[in-house]
Amino acid sequence: MGYDSRMGRASTLLFSLTLLAAPWLGAPPAHAEGIKALWANDGGDKVTRDETRASHGLDVTNPCWDGKTVRLFGAKNEIIAFNMVLEAGNTPVAGVKARFTPLTGQWDSRDIELFLVRYLQIRGLSRLSYETYDERHVPARFRRSHTANGIGRGTWEDRPDHDKFYPEIAVPLEMAAKDGFSIPPRRSQSLWVDIYIPKDTPAGLHTAQIEIIEGSEVTRIVPLSLDVRPFTLPDAASTRTMVFLGYDDLARRYLGKDADGLSGGDDAALQRIRDRHFQMAHRHRISLIDADPGVSAVPTGRPRPAWIPRLDGSLFTPAHGYRGPGEGVGNGIYSIGTYGTWAWKSGGEKAMQINTDMWEHWFTANHPTTERFLYLIDEATEHGKTEEWARWVRSNRGPGRKLYTFATLPLPDAVAKAPSLTMIGSWFTSGPKGLWEKSFVKSKAEDKRFVAYNGKRPANGSFATEDDGVALRQLPWAQRKMGVHRWFFWESTYYRDYQNGRGNTDVWTNAQTFGCPPTQDVVVGEAGCNHSNGDGVLFYPGTDKVFPKESYDVAGPVASLRLKHWRRGIQDMDYYDLAVRKNPAAAAKILKAMVPQALWEYDIDDPKDPTWVRTDISWPTDPAAWERARLALAQIIEGGHPDIKWTESLSIKPKKAGLGWTDKILLKYDHVRRKVGRP
Repeated sequence: MGYDSRMGRASTLLFSLTLLAAPWLGAPPAHAEGIKALWANDGGDKVTRDETRASHGLDVTNPCWDGKTVRLFGAKNEIIAFNMVLEAGNTPVAGVKARFTPLTGQWDSRDIELFLVRYLQIRGLSRLSYETYDERHVPARFRRSHTANGIGRGTWEDRPDHDKFYPEIAVPLEMAAKDGFSIPPRRSQSLWVDIYIPKDTPAGLHTAQIEIIEGSEVTRIVPLSLDVRPFTLPDAASTRTMVFLGYDDLARRYLGKDADGLSGGDDAALQRIRDRHFQMAHRHRISLIDADPGVSAVPTGRPRPAWIPRLDGSLFTPAHGYRGPGEGVGNGIYSIGTYGTWAWKSGGEKAMQINTDMWEHWFTANHPTTERFLYLIDEATEHGKTEEWARWVRSNRGPGRKLYTFATLPLPDAVAKAPSLTMIGSWFTSGPKGLWEKSFVKSKAEDKRFVAYNGKRPANGSFATEDDGVALRQLPWAQRKMGVHRWFFWESTYYRDYQNGRGNTDVWTNAQTFGCPPTQDVVVGEAGCNHSNGDGVLFYPGTDKVFPKESYDVAGPVASLRLKHWRRGIQDMDYYDLAVRKNPAAAAKILKAMVPQALWEYDIDDPKDPTWVRTDISWPTDPAAWERARLALAQIIEGGHPDIKWTESLSIKPKKAGLGWTDKILLKYDHVRRKVGRP
């Protein structure tokens, strides 16, 4: 099986070469006893493995699904996605396959990707992503009944989604199910579809069909309608990110060896594997950083050669197997000595200035537009040394003075105790609104860059596997509202939880990726210090030498659905920036409506103990609300004013003229306001 490095997947896709007639358009023939029901959504509403909503007669229509047809809209140079749910009846279904007929127009088959979704069981709450003293901090489907101020009642079993299997891993369909997949009785199976809209795609309506095959028979044909809007998203995402990519875990999973001491073919193989992670991240509009061990061990003043194609953008071209947004555009960021691994700490101020001069001189000469910084220290509590290092850089009379210095610590501490620091990373949980706002204003006035990292409710959506599907879509909206320069996620391939002594994690079957060995708690389920699901993992290993039964033997990563949810929010902000150029006031109104509060705007309840606040989240969890917002932004881009009238309550009313079909389906959904139940 050939490996397509543009997305970390095998290259062969199951595509139908002819459009077939659709005698039943999504309904099964009368004699079928396999798949009982089929429907679709945009993935923001996570459908657990036990849910068979349509089979139970529940209303599953939504802006993406009108009951018969998948309806999508998107811009050129955008990746749009949807989730198709197949439901089995009382008997198992075997040998299921899916084919996507070509979209009308000039489309490359590589632009359309089908994924089989794998599920992970949520056995306990993610304690690093939200607290449980207020049930409203917890994702809605895991909340117990509670009082008006969030005091909960009941046990783990009273949480509606306790122990359910959550959709999380998007395995390319041809990798996961060459001979078809099975669906157990009274269970559902999701298929995820990504569609890249090339820049030269004509605006207007494009159609296709999705064929579902059981055994050798095509049992369902589902129409798809894609409305390509007449504008193009930028190649470089306006929302800046940085996600750490480790070394040891990749070497161990893919090569069965420790990263230290790799040489020759093994080192080259690891670099190719790493490049495929960079390409997958780029396709999801995410920028990666790493520790670049060759420059961490000894002072070099320049990145390793493997980094050059990532910086100049040549890694993200068809010549290297890449197709998608951002072709030819570089990674955009480079971290020197990530997590404090820089090599000249013992040399004092002189060594600091010599080395920062070398680094800044190299980047100025070779990649002047790449953002670069020296990662001084991570989560230090003694800030004197941080300030000293940062002051050494800032007082440098050479070019190194321009190099940003980065450390992770609370923003108010950085402003007060490390004033020479020029790039500040804070993980926000709760804090005094006035103090944080004052510190932020001061840092901006001094031309410093504020970086937020990880995520914790209610301040912002989290990276927990069991959080709402819109949680990571919300993140870029909150980032833009609060003026956050970049959003940083601390790790993406944390497969061995060495920090908590748990050893290697079978990430294919175990949702917990971080925290102490679990114990059972009557209220939160599996517990233990910092118990977390999905923390530090956004990519899954295509080859797994540690857990070989789970290996697909592919030399590149498999994406999490959380990566795709984050991409959706990042692309939303590209819409927002284009809309601001046409009508800043209208765009800002939409942003405020979707994210009324974020980060420190929630404030605290007790000035004497600024670690907690009782509140619900402020953003909507209904995926339809986010699609209405995206549609309104599209209408501003196209005409300067939305055809949908926004209010603070997110209700919308049509104006008298000018609504296309995508507008109408969203309006219909909003007027009806159907509430999807669960069996």
